[in-house]
Amino acid sequence: MTSDVRILNTGSLLELSRRLRAAGGENIRSSMHRRIRRAAEPLRDDLQSTMRGLNIRSQGRRTRPGGPSPNTRPLRATLAEAIRISVRTGNGLGATVWIDRSRLPPGYENIPYQLNKGRLRHPTFGNKRRGGYVNQYASPPWWDTVVRQHRPRMEQEVARVLDDVRRRLE
Repeated sequence: MTSDVRILNTGSLLELSRRLRAAGGENIRSSMHRRIRRAAEPLRDDLQSTMRGLNIRSQGRRTRPGGPSPNTRPLRATLAEAIRISVRTGNGLGATVWIDRSRLPPGYENIPYQLNKGRLRHPTFGNKRRGGYVNQYASPPWWDTVVRQHRPRMEQEVARVLDDVRRRLE
């Protein structure tokens, strides 16, 4: 799984960043920041809706009765809320769409990666002492598929933003 998505053209963006600093165009910089964020928002929204609707299947129940789940937060909604956008206009200019692991409950940090691979293996109801582990399956690769669909549109939009900023600086 691609841990984050970066649309960067390092040479062009660094050169443009230097020219923006030299021109002192704070209005141009904030406009560029806002437009790059807008280019990444559909990707974030689509990733979140894909996660909320992800079909996670179990291997089926065993004959032993289970207990109540120790988690009160729905898994898909929790993972979807952790998908974030970060936009930088200084050094490292660009946009990143990523999963903020600090927004996930303890023990959930690797779940998005596992679901992207197609299999989530976890202790039965979180009880490691019982020794029962179960597998749950998802349609892989949910993250990679959505990113692949959005990448051309994002690259075109960022190129359009950079061209507009270049024209304003000339």
